[in-house]
This record gives sequence, C-alpha cells and structure tokens, in this order.
Amino acid sequence: MLRIAREFNYSETTFVLPPDDPANACRIRIFTPGGEVPFAGHPTVGTAIVLAHAGAIPLGGSETRIVIEEGVGPVPVSIRARNGIPYFAQLSVAMLPQVQPLDADSESIARALGLAPSDLLNGRYAPQVVSCGIPFLLVPLRTREAVSRSRVVLHEWEKSLAGTLGSEVMVFALEGEGDADVHSRVFVPGLSVPEDPATGSACAALGGYLAERTPRDDTTLRWTVEQGVEMGRSGRIEVEV
Repeated sequence: MLRIAREFNYSETTFVLPPDDPANACRIRIFTPGGEVPFAGHPTVGTAIVLAHAGAIPLGGSETRIVIEEGVGPVPVSIRARNGIPYFAQLSVAMLPQVQPLDADSESIARALGLAPSDLLNGRYAPQVVSCGIPFLLVPLRTREAVSRSRVVLHEWEKSLAGTLGSEVMVFALEGEGDADVHSRVFVPGLSVPEDPATGSACAALGGYLAERTPRDDTTLRWTVEQGVEMGRSGRIEVEV
C-alpha cells in the first residue's frame, strides 16, 4: 500500500477494506507518501462520497449516517444527497482533541516557518500541539499576510521540530476572505507532504483549540476555514464544536 501511495504521490491515498464489524460501512487504511496515518479528514469524507456515488453505500434519503473504521477508531460520517446524488459529507472525530507536549519555543518555531517572532501570537493564543488522531502544532499568526508568507525552512525545522509531536504544522490567522473565519496553511514534511491543500484532521484539532478560547453558553460553535489558497487549490472546511 505504501508503494502505491508513493507512486500516486497524493497527500493521502485511501485503501478500502471489509469492516471488522459488519454493522459498519467499511474499514480504511490511509497512507501519505511517507507512511500510514491512523486518521485523516479528507480521505474519510472523500471515501464516503466515492462509495456513495458507486452505490457501495446505499443512500437513505436526504441524509445517510454510516461508520468508517480507521486506525483511531470508528468514525461516524453523515452523507447528504439530493435526488440520490451525494454532494456533502461530514465526519465526527473518534478521538476528542488532546493537548500534547510542545518542545519548541516561539522563536525556534518562527525560524522554522521563515517568520519573525513578532508574527506569532502569544499568551492565550500561543502555539500548542493538539491531536484528534494526528498531532498538529497549531501556530496562530497576527495577520493573513503572515500566513501567506510562511514556509518551511527545512534546516530550522529539522533542528527544532523534526521528530517531535510538533513536526506537522498548521499556521492560521483569524481573518479569512469573504465569509471565511480562518485563513490557514498546513505543512506536513514529517509525512512527506510539503504542503497540504485541505486537512480535516488539522481542522478538527483547530476546532478544539479555538473552542477552548471562545466564550460560549453550551451552544454549537462554527468556523469556516479556508486552506490551499497559496497553492492555487483553494478549499473550504466547515468546523463545528
């Protein structure tokens, strides 16, 4: 499977297998060109849409709920359809956001991203590692322009982030274009993905990070995240907590 994923050279390649529990839709294994991952957002929703289009998942009206087995556990997925044609899929995480240790300081993180320390927020919005199955170092920046300017400086990344829980990085600013709330980029050099145009697993972690810092009254919080703009592959991800 890894050899096939390397040959395709997509951010992720999904392999569909029979489920361990017959009540579930399928079991999937997900590979980047660098190795297998226990969970990923876009392979999950993409697989659900493809199987629904192919008729392998029978659609039951306007919304069909299924479960996909992944390395992180059973992942619930909702598929919406119009006139029998699927057009939208939404996953719920199998693992709630978990804060994990960060071994790098803001200055070394800034150097690894080609930024000045002043580009990074601090205090309550300091960088933090959060995982819903894959750990991501979430780095809040002051401006959308700083997000666009960010890049992986490989020798600095190797010194401070490679081999740590913060090796995969999401940079973001709380100022999207139009009705988007967040502008983001995701760099995954540790899994041989220089930049990913859309990253559901990172956005799930981001939802946990933002919810922890957002005043709320036990209601549902929502953000629209734009990603992939700098790659010419703009995408929009809806996050609910």
